[in-house]
Amino acid sequence: MKRTFYGWWIALAAFCTFGISVGIPYYNLPFFYDYFEKTFGWSRADITLGFPLAALLTLWVGPVLVHRFSPRKLILAGTTLTFLAFLGFGRMGGALWIYFFFWFLYTVGYIFSGPIPHQVLVSQWFRRMRGRAMAVAYVGVGVGGSLGSYIVKPLAEGLGFQAALQILGLLLFLTWPLAIWVMKDRPAEMGLHPDGAAESAPETARKPREFGDLLRRPAFWLLTIGSFCSIGAIGAVNQHMKLVFLDQGFTDQAQLNSAWRIASMLTLWSSIAGRLVMGWLADRFPKKYVMTSTYLLVAVTIPLLLMVRPEQTYFLYVFAVLFGFGMGADYMLIPLMAAEQFGVNTLARAMAIILPTDTIGQTWFPYAVARLRLYFGDYGHALTAVFLLAFLGTLAIALLPKHGPRDEAL
Repeated sequence: MKRTFYGWWIALAAFCTFGISVGIPYYNLPFFYDYFEKTFGWSRADITLGFPLAALLTLWVGPVLVHRFSPRKLILAGTTLTFLAFLGFGRMGGALWIYFFFWFLYTVGYIFSGPIPHQVLVSQWFRRMRGRAMAVAYVGVGVGGSLGSYIVKPLAEGLGFQAALQILGLLLFLTWPLAIWVMKDRPAEMGLHPDGAAESAPETARKPREFGDLLRRPAFWLLTIGSFCSIGAIGAVNQHMKLVFLDQGFTDQAQLNSAWRIASMLTLWSSIAGRLVMGWLADRFPKKYVMTSTYLLVAVTIPLLLMVRPEQTYFLYVFAVLFGFGMGADYMLIPLMAAEQFGVNTLARAMAIILPTDTIGQTWFPYAVARLRLYFGDYGHALTAVFLLAFLGTLAIALLPKHGPRDEAL
């Protein structure tokens, strides 16, 4: 008697835990940057320096620790650390070193409970339908981020930004019941096989590649460079979007908060469509072409951000929808491409290098943008650099092989 395939319950659980552990904290912390600037007197360079410093200090976490623990344990540990970070952000004073310390906690929590455990879970449970299943999980990030965008404004304006930060931190514990009682690390734990197949797929029996083998592959470096550039560009836009609006005429606090919330929610809602559409296409067409077109879309929409002004708010909607569509698929396609190029059992090791590298780009480029804005006095030159970075990432992905080795591909 054929057993019911449990994989879609895994995808649904990942939808929820991914949305809570990444969507809520990552996409909504930049909402508080202008509050930090006004309350503590910090510069924008100081505010955006916390994340990149933490990214450098945590480079070792992925390669040394992540592949040694099960995805479910990583989610439990990571959400606890993220909660402690947000509790600290909500109670800290004006000492920058304390602010930087809580960024360190947040970044370790992000590495533990963010993309890697969810990517590994989905990739272990799905093979033929991996693109669609990964899209479902990543849609949760968009939903979680947009829900956070909806609640941070009334929380900050009604209770103060410190209380709002602590409430967001408490939401992280909603992942625990799902990670403990619903999720399973592998189909074999339930006597099942990927996609509900009658027998195990060949790739599940392959031995993981060593780190040295990965580092000798040109495809690994192209994927690493391409994702580093594109994720760095996306991070720069996400972290500076509200500050760009402030410079471009949204000086009233309520108006500024509203513009950010509209842009953030539209970006995240559009990212849901991007993930679903591109996930479906990735199961039917070469992932290289799907990924290249996505990265190109991210690049060409960046200049639109400079056209958003109080008297030209329609550009806000155009930018948010197009940028969000590309952003949503951007993150999701990286593990799909890694699984195709190197094999699913090597995915945790590959992403343990790629994710910290992407985090360097995702964090240091926003800091570089802050320095460029300080030097030139506006965001025009800084966002031109962001565009060039995103375009370089597109070229790197375009140079990837069309398929990985046939015995290791999807």
